[in-house]
Amino acid sequence: MTTLVTGGAGFIGFHTSERLLARGGRVIGVDSVNSYYDPRIKQDRVARLRERGGDRYRFVQVDFADHAALLAALDDAEVDNIVHLGAQAGVRYSIENPHAYVQANLVGHLNLLELARARRVPMVYASSSSVYGGNEKLPFRVEDRVDHPLSLYAATKKADELMSETYAHLYRLPLTGLRFFTVYGPWGRPDMMMWLFTCAILAGEPIQVFGEGNMRRDFTFIDDIVSGVVACHDNPPPDNGEEKAGGSRSPHRLYNIGNSRSEELTRVIELLEQAIGRKAEQRLLPMQPGDVRDTFADVSAISRDLGYAPATTIDEGVPRFVEWYMDYHGARRGARRS
Repeated sequence: MTTLVTGGAGFIGFHTSERLLARGGRVIGVDSVNSYYDPRIKQDRVARLRERGGDRYRFVQVDFADHAALLAALDDAEVDNIVHLGAQAGVRYSIENPHAYVQANLVGHLNLLELARARRVPMVYASSSSVYGGNEKLPFRVEDRVDHPLSLYAATKKADELMSETYAHLYRLPLTGLRFFTVYGPWGRPDMMMWLFTCAILAGEPIQVFGEGNMRRDFTFIDDIVSGVVACHDNPPPDNGEEKAGGSRSPHRLYNIGNSRSEELTRVIELLEQAIGRKAEQRLLPMQPGDVRDTFADVSAISRDLGYAPATTIDEGVPRFVEWYMDYHGARRGARRS
């Protein structure tokens, strides 16, 4: 089986590709390798996948929001399944650069739906826990209304879910949308809290703690996230007219993928300090526009349907990230010296 993975040089796309390759599958990775964050780690991820996958891995550098370029790049490719993880990420950046989100997250998503329709293949796609916006009832359930997004990023992800529902209804395409909660782990993103805090603490610089530190997040380790993605990849929703998770009677499901625990931000900082061996200097700041104070995933739907069972607590996952971070940056420094 050959799976097309968009965002193939990204954090979740890299790990998903690695899992699919490890069990003998073929992967075509698609990514524009843009400069939203340092492209070097994206290039390093792709290099690792090429080493691991050999001739079962192909990487195509193309912007999937460019429909003609995407079709040309995949003209000779056989695709059995699509895992669409590519997007313009970041809640705060969407306030500064809204047009990038419309192009990548709306136009790009439509292009992948059209590709899935033309190839008649199922697709798993990335939504986000940010669609829950200002909802105050915890934990967040896929049955909750999500009509009040607090950022353009969240609005584009809700729009992706609506477009997918339409395509599932009109063309009977098997589609699964995944509302990811705060994902962290090795090979993570340099723009996310875990990386930023680790970098600052190691450098003896203050960390910027928004929400005055009074925030909770459903921190989910990457291995658990990928287990959920692959389970959805392997089990497309049936077109049987029965109501699916998220309420659709078309072959379209919506799932939360989280750790099903809401952790105090201060506890994560303590774990980082312990793993690094240095106290953090904290600069407490107010909430940023578009942010929410608490997230907490109800994962009962994906657990019931696909046996999803997150297994990695922050007490285990945070030290594993710090260990990888130190190894990765030590290796990069060594490479630059040689």
